[in-house]
Amino acid sequence: MTNFSGHTRRATLVGGAALAALALAPSIAFAQAASAKVDEKELMAPNALPDVVVGKADAPVTIVEYASLTCSHCATFHNEVYPELKAKYIDTGKVKFILREFPLDALAAAGFMLARCSGDKREAVAELLFKQQKNWAFVDKPLDALEATLRQTGMSAETFKKCLDDKELYQNVVKVNRRGAEKFGVSSTPTFFINGERRIGTIALADLDKILAPLVDKK
Repeated sequence: MTNFSGHTRRATLVGGAALAALALAPSIAFAQAASAKVDEKELMAPNALPDVVVGKADAPVTIVEYASLTCSHCATFHNEVYPELKAKYIDTGKVKFILREFPLDALAAAGFMLARCSGDKREAVAELLFKQQKNWAFVDKPLDALEATLRQTGMSAETFKKCLDDKELYQNVVKVNRRGAEKFGVSSTPTFFINGERRIGTIALADLDKILAPLVDKK
């Protein structure tokens, strides 16, 4: 089993042939707020895994988040900020939101793989894993806890194992991770791109309001 910087013990507890292949990007849990503009066309170019877009395809504002399912700051955003963001901006057609895989350890990679194996439930599964993060990511037997959590979605033990043994899927998760790091300077989670402007670290709704208002008003 590959050891992942900053999460070595947890990584060694995760099984599945697909999870032993490659190292992920450096593990940095949180960084101070910073911003930089990236090429939006390149940011939105096809990835190794297709983007799952939440919201109207022609929304004037696009938020891309690179996150890790084992990142507590990512969980805070998804549990406390995202529901209000969705109600106020996404459901009203002002923003479309894309969550991209940036696992900081093998367990997070496993979670993302299982979310992808859930088909059209991918977003719901990711949100479930953020919501119940403490119940599966920070326990003595995380893989067993992860399987128990996925059982809530109707996933069978057979599907669970088959998914984690999918080497191609794992490689694609890693490719998304590496592209984020190499092309867009992602090194910590969460990292957001709001119409191509990079914002590092979790963002409160009040701060999002300040960022989004002028972008929405332009349209």
